[in-house]
Amino acid sequence: MVPLNDNNPTRTTPYVVFVIIALNVAIFLYELSLQGSGEEALNQFFTVWAIVPAELTDSFAGRAANPIGEWFTLISSQFLHGGPAHLGGNMLYLWIFGNNIEDQMGHRRFILFYLACGALAGLSQWIFSPGSMIPTLGASGAIAGVMGAYIIRFPKAQILTLLPLFFIFTTVRIPAVFFLGFWFVMQAFNSIASLGVSADMGTGGVAYWAHAGGFIFGVVLGPLLGLFPGGPGGRGPSNQSRRR
Repeated sequence: MVPLNDNNPTRTTPYVVFVIIALNVAIFLYELSLQGSGEEALNQFFTVWAIVPAELTDSFAGRAANPIGEWFTLISSQFLHGGPAHLGGNMLYLWIFGNNIEDQMGHRRFILFYLACGALAGLSQWIFSPGSMIPTLGASGAIAGVMGAYIIRFPKAQILTLLPLFFIFTTVRIPAVFFLGFWFVMQAFNSIASLGVSADMGTGGVAYWAHAGGFIFGVVLGPLLGLFPGGPGGRGPSNQSRRR
C-alpha cells in the first residue's frame, strides 16, 4: 500500500516539513557525489554520521572514537539515506502526515518532536543490536513518530492509497486508523521476527525496531507537545484552513 494524499486540510504552511525534505534531498545528493570518489568514501561518511550501534555502546563506556560524538549521530543519522527509494518513500510519508502534525504543534514544537522521535527510535534499534558495526540510518524512525501522532489525532482522516490487486493498481480511501494501524502491526511483527537477526539500514535490511519504537514514542510525546487543542502547549482552534 502506498499513500498518495489525505483529505486533511491545514491552517498553516508546513515550513519545517519543507526544510526537512530539502535537507534530506541535499544531503542525499552529497552522498551521490561521494559515490563518484569510490565506495570507501561513502562508507566512511556513513561510519561518522550514521548510528554505529557498537560505537554507541562504546560511548556509554567512555570509549567513544567518533570525532563528532556518537550521541550526535542519533540526530545526524535521520538525514541520511541508503538509496533513492529509501529517500523517496520517507519523504512521501513525511509530506502526507507531517504537515498536519506541524500544523497542530506549531513549527518549533514540531522540530523538537521530530528530532526526539528520531533519536528515541535510533535508541530503540540500538537496544536490540548493541554490538553491530553496520551503520543505521534514515528518517524512518522520526517519520514513524509523526505517524504515531497522526493516528491518535486524526484517526478518521481518509488516506488515498494506491493498492495492488493482482496485476493492476487501484486507489481506495482508507481511514488513517486502519492504514497506520496496519503499518504499525507489520512493523511490530517484523521487529519480533527479526530478533537475533541483523537488521540495519544501509545494507538492504530494515530497522523495524526503530519504526515500531518511533511510532510508540510519537503516540506518547505528541500530546505532551501540543498535539491536541487545550492540551499542554496546544494551539487554539482556527476558522482558517488551507488545502494542499
